[in-house]
Amino acid sequence: MTKTAPELPIEVDSETGVWTTDALPMLYVPRHFFINNHVAVEEALGVETYADILYHAGYKSAWHWCEKEAELHGLEGVAVFEHYMKRLSQRGWGRFITEAIDLEAGTAQVRLEHSAFVYQLGKVNRKVEYMFTGWFAGAMDQILEACGSDLRTSAEQTQSAAEEGCDVGRFTVIPRHTLAG
Repeated sequence: MTKTAPELPIEVDSETGVWTTDALPMLYVPRHFFINNHVAVEEALGVETYADILYHAGYKSAWHWCEKEAELHGLEGVAVFEHYMKRLSQRGWGRFITEAIDLEAGTAQVRLEHSAFVYQLGKVNRKVEYMFTGWFAGAMDQILEACGSDLRTSAEQTQSAAEEGCDVGRFTVIPRHTLAG
C-alpha cells in the first residue's frame, strides 16, 4: 500500500501573521518581488557565484525537508522524492515532474513546466532555474542515506523554457563520480 501525504496545508496565526505549511514557517511574497531580488543578486555576484551559493544552500535545505517529511508521513524511497516534487509544485515555483528515478543508480530526470522564472523573465536565452539543482541533489542524497546507500549525487539544469526553442526546463541528477573533470 502506498502512503501519500495530505494536500498542502496553510495555516496563518491570527496574532503573529506567520504562515505555516508542513510545520515550517513560510513567507508569502509576490513572484516579481522574489525574482527581482534574485536577478539583483545575480548582477551583483555573477551568475556562476550565485548559482554555487544557491546550490549548497538548497542542497542542505532539501535534505532537511525530506528527512522531516519522510519521518512525519512515514514515507521512504521514491515516495519521498515524489512528495517533494509535489510540494514544490504546490508552492508556485512551477510544475515539477519526475520523468525517471533510479535510487540504486543514483539518477533522476526532472521536467519543469510553468516555471515562475520563465513567467517573470520570459525568453532570455539562458538557463534561469539553476537554483533548483541543489534541491534535487539534496533530496536524492537524503533518500539514499535513509536507504543505507553511500552513493552521493550532483544535479544540473540541462534545459530551460527561457531558452529559444525550448518549452520546458530539464534537470539531471547523477552520481558525483560520473561528473566530467
